Amino acid sequence: MDIRWNEILITGDPLILGSQIAILLTMIGVVAGITYLKKWKWLWTEWITTVDHKRIGIMYIIAAVLMFFRGGMDGLLMKAQTSRPEMGFLDSQHYNEIFTTHGVIMILFMAMPFLIGLMNVVIPLQIGARDVAFPQLNALSFWLFFSGAMLFNISFVIGGSPDAGWTSYFPLAGKEFSPGIGNNYYAVALQIAGIGTLMTGINFIVTILKMRTKGMTLMRMPMFAWTTLITSAIIVAAFPIFTVALALMTFDRLYGTHFFTLSAGGSDMLWANLFWLWGHPEVYIVALPAFGIFSEVIATFSRKTLYGYKSMVYAIVGIALLSMLVWVHHFYTMGSGALVNSFFSITTMLIAVPTGVKVFNWLFTMRKGRIKMTNAMLWALAFVPCFTIGGVTGVMLAMGAADYQYHNTLFLVAHFHYVLIPGVVFAVFAGLYYWWPKMFGYMLNEKIGKWHFWLFVIGFNVTFMPMFFLGLNGAVRRAYTFSEESGFAPLFLLSAIGSVILALGFAAFCYNIYWSIRYADRNISSDPWDARTLEWATASPVQHYNFAKLPEVKSLDAFWYMKKNNEGLTLKDSEIEEIHMPSNSGLPFIMCVAFGIVGFFLVFEWHILAAIGALGIVAGLIYRSFDYNDGYHIHVDEIKETEKSWRNVEGEVHNHVS
Repeated sequence: MDIRWNEILITGDPLILGSQIAILLTMIGVVAGITYLKKWKWLWTEWITTVDHKRIGIMYIIAAVLMFFRGGMDGLLMKAQTSRPEMGFLDSQHYNEIFTTHGVIMILFMAMPFLIGLMNVVIPLQIGARDVAFPQLNALSFWLFFSGAMLFNISFVIGGSPDAGWTSYFPLAGKEFSPGIGNNYYAVALQIAGIGTLMTGINFIVTILKMRTKGMTLMRMPMFAWTTLITSAIIVAAFPIFTVALALMTFDRLYGTHFFTLSAGGSDMLWANLFWLWGHPEVYIVALPAFGIFSEVIATFSRKTLYGYKSMVYAIVGIALLSMLVWVHHFYTMGSGALVNSFFSITTMLIAVPTGVKVFNWLFTMRKGRIKMTNAMLWALAFVPCFTIGGVTGVMLAMGAADYQYHNTLFLVAHFHYVLIPGVVFAVFAGLYYWWPKMFGYMLNEKIGKWHFWLFVIGFNVTFMPMFFLGLNGAVRRAYTFSEESGFAPLFLLSAIGSVILALGFAAFCYNIYWSIRYADRNISSDPWDARTLEWATASPVQHYNFAKLPEVKSLDAFWYMKKNNEGLTLKDSEIEEIHMPSNSGLPFIMCVAFGIVGFFLVFEWHILAAIGALGIVAGLIYRSFDYNDGYHIHVDEIKETEKSWRNVEGEVHNHVS
């Protein structure tokens, strides 16, 4: 591709110029702050090179918060553009770029890392393990995700953003209709991040199947562990499909093949099928861990064992199997025929059955429970009606004949957000309020959290409920403007107002983090919620080896029954032994840099430079193959001191239940 150097940096748009200035000032501020505080060595040794699953999880969560801000800004820009008829705030090209990046960032670079972050922090603790099965692979997974996310996010200031929608349908995404490099970013950045996600899925399958503590059978695992296991299985099944699709897209765009080009014998429907073979399971990849989070929160704050535990497990497995059999409902209107549409209509509606089982199980768990209205529980309660609206409208969309009316309208957009925001974002907030003290040793402020909750939930409904009615009245999605005569203006304006309220809710969440870092009480119990699962049998924040002595599980809700029966809560000095832990490594971060450089060169189609950069990746793989570092041992004396610092009785018995 003939790209002149003066065309690499995007110029001429005041919004992008402002972003470029903000990025530059932020980078200068971060570097200056770290240098002034003399934290470079600490940053490298404690975070960048860490293989501790808890710190990796926290880094995922930090990245997700930043991506939430970025994706949210895209959403606000779209709402500003459609707040009035014939608005000229954004032109059509800029609007296309923004709704494309909004979708990709929110699903792949916000929802996924939020959930994977919580999985990283919690799952090894819940199953009584000291780390994941492959700690260094876990670090590489994070840094590949981070590399892909950063590569994708620089597109709007360097070279140009993708503009073919988050689904990147062909032929629009091909060179004929998108000759710029924006969609190269889509193909390459998502490939890099997707490899990291696939590694995560493999890692958690092995961790859960092989590293459970003594007595923890599969049917004694917490529900979050079950949903993580099934989610990881879906990742391993679905992400290779996306990997192949992105590889074919890369060949089409960079090397002139024609897998998806009709004029040269390819098929654009091949892309649609491959994309949704991954894309619909992806919905459950983000939804199932969220269901696990709600299960933990509802059981804890209802003071009851989760109702219908086995039926919940079967429902999760059923959803996972059906998730691979529904992809065609995304293109009923593309001529597959009545028989095919009918089959996928039935499979789509069948998913409502196991999902409904889970909703009723949560309701029965709360029935006659001694419910404690914490912020985490509020998010779980709000999820049920909001997600039900998303589910019911999903059944409407599942009907092939009716979908001809709904398909390309804002009704579909509203449904999608009523599934993913309550089903993922509400869950993430519930999980953060619930597990925050376990991660950091202090709690988020409950009063500020109430502002966060009410602003966000009200803003969400005011933003997306009008879009159902706009869609039913014929307002199409992906349109950057509309006419006064259409009569859409009042509902579009109401939706824009709702988006501002929604943004204020997110701002309250960010302020809560700041306030809690500055002022929250650090002198809290290691078990502030009187919880039920093993992660609460550790210090807050958790000691780096997780458990001085691996616990023995005798029932579901293991920690709850340990407290009830006063068993397994003490630690004798004679029981403490040296603990083997993996060493930190800078290789995953170096590989991240190498992947980022190669990806950047591929985006601009500088193939020789990309090939040279790829030598760095090969060198990293070779180095890892000859890395014989077996980790290190934590001595007994260090373990004793650590345990005495948080258990509330000194001597031979240290009872850690407040």
